[in-house]
Amino acid sequence: MSTMAAATAAAAIPFTPCVLRVPKTPSLPLLTSSSLHSLSSNTIKPPSLKALSSRAKALRPQCSLMAPAAQGDLALAKAYWVSKSLIAWNINNDDAYYYIYASRTACLYTTSEGIAGEDLKIQIEVDDGGLPKNVTEKFPHIRDYRALRVPDNVDAGSLLKCQLAVACFNGDGNCASCTGLQLPGVIDDLFSYDGPLGAIFTEETVSLYLWAPTAQRVLAYIYSDPSDGDPLETVELKESDGVWSVNGPRTWEGHYYAYEVSVFHPSTLHIETCLANDPYARGLSADGKRSLFINLDCSTLKPEEWDQLADEKPALSSISDMSIYELHIRDFSASDHTVNPELRGGYLAFTLSDYAGMLHLTKLAKAGLTHVHLLPSFHFAGVDDEKENWKYIDEDKLASLPPDSVEQQAEVVAIQHEDGYNWGYNPVLWGVPKGSYATNPSGSCRTLEFRKLVQSLNRAGLRVILDVVYNHLHGNGPFDVNSVLDKVVPGYYLRRNSAGLVEHSTCTNNTACEHFMVERLIIDDLLLWAVKYKLKAKIALHSLTTSKDGVDGSKIYVYGEGWDFGEVAKNARGVNASQFNLGGTGIGSFNDRIRDAVVGGSPFGPPLQQGFVTGLSLQPNEHDYGGEDVTERTLAVLKDHIQVGLAANLHNFVFTNHRGESVKGSDVHTHDGLPVAYAQCPTETINYVSAHDNETLFDAISLKTAAELSMQERCRVNHLATSIIALSQGIPFFHAGDEILRSKSLDRDSYNSGDWFNRLDFSYESNNWGVGLPPKEKNGNNWPLIKPLLANASYKPLKSQIISAVQNLEDLLRIRYSSLLFRLQTADSIQERVRFHNTGPSSIPGLIVMSLEDGHMGMPGLTQIDPIYSFIVVTFNAQPHEVAFTIHALRARMLQLHPIQLASGDNLVKCSLYEARTGSFKIPGRTTTVFVENR
Repeated sequence: MSTMAAATAAAAIPFTPCVLRVPKTPSLPLLTSSSLHSLSSNTIKPPSLKALSSRAKALRPQCSLMAPAAQGDLALAKAYWVSKSLIAWNINNDDAYYYIYASRTACLYTTSEGIAGEDLKIQIEVDDGGLPKNVTEKFPHIRDYRALRVPDNVDAGSLLKCQLAVACFNGDGNCASCTGLQLPGVIDDLFSYDGPLGAIFTEETVSLYLWAPTAQRVLAYIYSDPSDGDPLETVELKESDGVWSVNGPRTWEGHYYAYEVSVFHPSTLHIETCLANDPYARGLSADGKRSLFINLDCSTLKPEEWDQLADEKPALSSISDMSIYELHIRDFSASDHTVNPELRGGYLAFTLSDYAGMLHLTKLAKAGLTHVHLLPSFHFAGVDDEKENWKYIDEDKLASLPPDSVEQQAEVVAIQHEDGYNWGYNPVLWGVPKGSYATNPSGSCRTLEFRKLVQSLNRAGLRVILDVVYNHLHGNGPFDVNSVLDKVVPGYYLRRNSAGLVEHSTCTNNTACEHFMVERLIIDDLLLWAVKYKLKAKIALHSLTTSKDGVDGSKIYVYGEGWDFGEVAKNARGVNASQFNLGGTGIGSFNDRIRDAVVGGSPFGPPLQQGFVTGLSLQPNEHDYGGEDVTERTLAVLKDHIQVGLAANLHNFVFTNHRGESVKGSDVHTHDGLPVAYAQCPTETINYVSAHDNETLFDAISLKTAAELSMQERCRVNHLATSIIALSQGIPFFHAGDEILRSKSLDRDSYNSGDWFNRLDFSYESNNWGVGLPPKEKNGNNWPLIKPLLANASYKPLKSQIISAVQNLEDLLRIRYSSLLFRLQTADSIQERVRFHNTGPSSIPGLIVMSLEDGHMGMPGLTQIDPIYSFIVVTFNAQPHEVAFTIHALRARMLQLHPIQLASGDNLVKCSLYEARTGSFKIPGRTTTVFVENR
């Protein structure tokens, strides 16, 4: 930040160091009624949020003066108080003096002479040693800032309860610059805490603990009602080292509570009185109006035999054995009218073993599927918890409209903020199940029902994964009903930029996980879900044991998106959890390389851009790639990307590329120059071609394949894409409905598109294609492309084709779990056993040939891990026609079609041939064939 001279000349002010100690319990003006001090249950009525906001504004001290301002803006915070003794500021005035200003009533304002309205002013000195290593490691983005030393006798902890600012004065006494302070560094230095938080239950008491080191006062209101009525009592919490606490009677259990926190808020520059939920709440009333005193160890909150569930978990010998099915809780049953309306779209639909959806999941589990990944199920904004407030579309009316009509989306959009649908990536409180999925959103119902969901899936043979969203929060500020953390310790939990404004690159309100208590909250939350809900939520988690915690931590797998973007990109805020940094950690990340290579383009590229399975070079559509040479070269490059992905996207995996060169996976690059491979072990790679974001696999194929393809041919493309994921090393990931040709009527972002566009039909009657043009906001630019496709009846599959797609995934899962060779556990094992043929410049385009080799008991070389098969060959033929080829390295093998494929309903795959004498193969078009050599 460059400094500027004061606009108005001012008389020099004396630069005498001034250090005043703020009392530990300052007498501060609070924005509450004087009756609050009596703390009587009958005399205290907490204000509503609206009334609180109005009253707060009315009672704020009138501090501003009509005077020319200094160079600076106290609404911004460009300086950082990084430790008890150091402030960092991007200012370079050499012959200057620096001061901290503090106001316990938030009355600071700027004048032509600098800052006024303070209770105290403290001179700070330039530290020529600069910022120490521990500070620059934590805050690398300010490594070049000037270090300013705070006097040792300053009571920094008490100052943190005030409005704070710093100012720089030139030698002539003119104020060169002034700004507010960002405080997370000094807060971590002084108030990092590892003790109890939330409501803690003992035999006789319930104790509340709230970490709020900048608060001036904290009250707790205790209620019997989830949303209305006056409090039964009001208690004042006492502070010790930044933690506010109070002991209450055990009779509080089952009641509700809310905090009133009086604290300076940097977004308003005032002392605000905020009504907030407990950041460590474990229960809520509907819509999070109040926190619930809930003891998760209470027997009434446990389904029958819940405590034995850890011993009943489906077997999982290795993380490499995982396969994942991504599912939205509401999608699972919302559109099935055979389900009781009270249970439809909620937790308890998963307990209906004879419901079509559970029969479908059980079928996949029997084929080998191991895990269901649930989209957000914590308390999120965007859906009213109380179903009686929801609005509904007229499904019969919409069903009667043309498949390419604009009217369906108009009806859906008209109520999209008032219906029961949202993906849930709007986190408010991470530690409580979402109320809209429960039969009663208030009380303990959501806890019991979510546990029943987990138990039911486990008993169906499926473990459960929770989609946690720790990188952002939906609300901020002192008055937003969806703001929690930013009311309790304003300016701490949310990451701010160099001007002190909240960062929004992750969607909105980025969380600052580099701060100690944010990291702690995340870890505590993971442990909560793992232990109390027995989910698959790494160091802290892996310490969990069945005997002590009821959970086997060694079976917990952690993975995430791994995208490198925003203000944390390229480790700008410290080492981040991007794909390239996760190598060696055992933490998985999504492999977008194989997704883009298989299907074509990217979510941000031209919608018609083709990939390996969708016809690139082999059966092109209307997209202009720049000539045949370009498409042929691109297809060869994408084939390399897929081969690296089939080998778990391993950084050091060596293979022969399309040029005939021996290269490592990291030597292969994406179109923008990034290495394709980044993983150091197979479980660090999540391979996928479709997820909740962007078009479904069926819709993407419908967009990208040439118009002349028949529906049967498009189905084979769908099967081929799924097979690449199912038979790859690493962890395969499937989007719910890919196996039933799921369509969202070409909606590329259906997060708020209602049940209508997100429908799943486990009766297999319909795949939801052609239910109207998708919502205009995210899809309008593509309507001219989409409209004729939706109007074309040949793009809608038959029930028999949907059933064939289900059977295809079942067969692929059975094949994957028929041999450990598909689930190798180490990078070395993959390098030794996985080999690609048909490589180099003379290779056949659109054909991948992969072999998997096992050893023989008692023989030198590879160890034997598969008791049935000694050698496997997998061919992926993306050509539209049969391909015949010879691989000399595969001569004299006793290869035959995998028994699963021999017994399958796919008659075309049974036409695949292998001739041992010459090593020759014939593979039908758009077909994946698996040959095995029996021992």
